[in-house]
Amino acid sequence: MIDSEPKLFLDDDERSRQAHLVSTETDRDTSIRQRLVDRLLLSQAPGIGPTILAALLDQFGSPVNVLAASLDELRGVPGVGPKLANVIHHAREHVDVDSIIKWCDSNGVSLLSSDTDEYPEMLLDIIDAPPVLFVRGEILPQDSFAVAIVGTRHATVYGRNQANRIAFGLAKAGVTVVSGMARGIDTAAHQGALDAGGRSIAVFGCGHAHIYPPENEGLADAIAADGALVSEYAPHVSPRGGLFPQRNRIISGLTHATLVIEAPNRSGSLITARTASEQGRDVLALPGNVDNRNSQGTNQLIRDGAKLIRNVDDILECLGPFARGVVTAEGREIRKPAEVLLNERERHVLDCIETTPTSIDHVVTTSQLAVQHVLATISSLELRKLIRRLSSQYVSRV
Repeated sequence: MIDSEPKLFLDDDERSRQAHLVSTETDRDTSIRQRLVDRLLLSQAPGIGPTILAALLDQFGSPVNVLAASLDELRGVPGVGPKLANVIHHAREHVDVDSIIKWCDSNGVSLLSSDTDEYPEMLLDIIDAPPVLFVRGEILPQDSFAVAIVGTRHATVYGRNQANRIAFGLAKAGVTVVSGMARGIDTAAHQGALDAGGRSIAVFGCGHAHIYPPENEGLADAIAADGALVSEYAPHVSPRGGLFPQRNRIISGLTHATLVIEAPNRSGSLITARTASEQGRDVLALPGNVDNRNSQGTNQLIRDGAKLIRNVDDILECLGPFARGVVTAEGREIRKPAEVLLNERERHVLDCIETTPTSIDHVVTTSQLAVQHVLATISSLELRKLIRRLSSQYVSRV
């Protein structure tokens, strides 16, 4: 008979095994925390931007090796002169990491290191990805299916309405809307996504201790509840003009495409469009009145090759197949943007069609739908360019 009674006392071997497991887990947590501390230390040291840090990590392999390097070794890295080498060598004197982490812990801000699985995969693809992100709220896998909406702070009623309308439609289609929470177009875009019950991500040009503009404090709370507030800057870094162009690469880097709505010729949103293009992401623009100053930048983008956008369907049509599958909130993997607009029957029929030749009889049998319904749905899927008809009896997924 097997004794099923729990052990009241542990023998020495069992005590040793459990102590070893606890010790191993503690060592692992300590190692993860130390890697974060070292990366945070370097990312916040004065004069070290993402490009320099990438060069340092490429040279030395890890933050701990960078911090342990000699002055001569540091000066051997391209872009690192004597002054910066000295800053790196004495980084702990320049950055109060413990204070930063304590503030974040007390204010619900998480730190995401670029060497962890939680870091946004889309952002890892850009060459100057921030080594550490400060995040209030939560970035989810479904947020990899995202579009940026940016534009002037001095938006017209038309511009704000269009930003709100398009963001609302994107959010209804399951797309996360990313912007910079500035006045004007950004604010309207965030609000449109939230009004639709969707997700939004705001990227700050300052630290989390500052909400800028201050009148958007309530909007920031709402975004954090149904999305995320993101910054690469330590909490108490105040908003300064030079930081906003720098953060624009994160807005475009988090998304598959950037849509510009109303931008004068010298608008900061044109910087976001340029970084999107440099990152290999789509640049989209909403056309405007040729006599309106706010339309000069967007109309010029279209003339230079940006894709003209009128509505949400145009955006989804412009986005090509994703290089990797995107997981929606329902756990469904999609490869092409048009899939998010399918109704229940269309999704059901599409799931019955393989990438290899699939007979229509097989689709009818597998879907358990009437032949006429299957044929009508196949025509709809073909129009959306999600499948192709190989013959009168065979189809396949694109």
